[in-house]
Amino acid sequence: MSDMRLVVVGAAGRMGRALIRTVTEMDGVVVSAAIERKHSQFLGADAGELAECGKLGVAITDDLEAAFANADGVLDFTVPEATIGFAEVAARHSIAHIIGTTGMTSAQSTELAHAATSARIVKSGNMSLGVNLLACLIKKAAAALDEDFDIEVLEMHHRHKVDAPSGTALLLGEAAAEGRGIDLETHSVRTRDGITGERKRGDIGFATLRGGSVVGEHTVMFASEGERIDLSHIATDRQLFARGAVKAALWAHNQQPGLYSMADVLGLNDE
Repeated sequence: MSDMRLVVVGAAGRMGRALIRTVTEMDGVVVSAAIERKHSQFLGADAGELAECGKLGVAITDDLEAAFANADGVLDFTVPEATIGFAEVAARHSIAHIIGTTGMTSAQSTELAHAATSARIVKSGNMSLGVNLLACLIKKAAAALDEDFDIEVLEMHHRHKVDAPSGTALLLGEAAAEGRGIDLETHSVRTRDGITGERKRGDIGFATLRGGSVVGEHTVMFASEGERIDLSHIATDRQLFARGAVKAALWAHNQQPGLYSMADVLGLNDE
């Protein structure tokens, strides 16, 4: 069987370079194209040399159609507006679309769901095994502990992250909400400032920290009178997200059209 041909979009960014390095290190996959925006200073550069993993003979390009037409999948950790455009092209060429992009609106998520009627899309706020296992534990804990236990989600990322709460924080918050059988949108508290009054029973709070070069730290706290349970995950290397994305691409390659999550890839939804 030939290697799965993968396109890396946003190839010059931190995650783009991590994805290129990871694809070159894993079996069964190859970088077939690397995409950057029009007028990028990196157009024409060798993708491997830019990612510091050796010359690949793959020049960074802005020719999306040609790249997708000759690929089996695309790895996408970009921005919501770009991801929606990539989804349309990926669906048209019937290739797998692996999405680590966060910060999407409800309308953009609806557009992705529509694209998934004819495409294989794996979307997750976090591609790591550890975080997705953590989400399962949080769901079970939230189901087992009643509203005497308040739920708070604390997260920290590097200073360059542009969305808050992070996609991972929202993934974990959603797991808690599912465990409680409530709607996260109507029960989440994103900001607290001034005289806020007592904490409302049943809410799920979010606290966001940004600074330095922190890859990602997340803790979900279940706090009641006299005790607290903390469930945490600490990421120290963004290559773990890249490895998860490549594993998702290999899994999605032979799936039917649909919108999947990393829980599907890891078999965590088979219970």
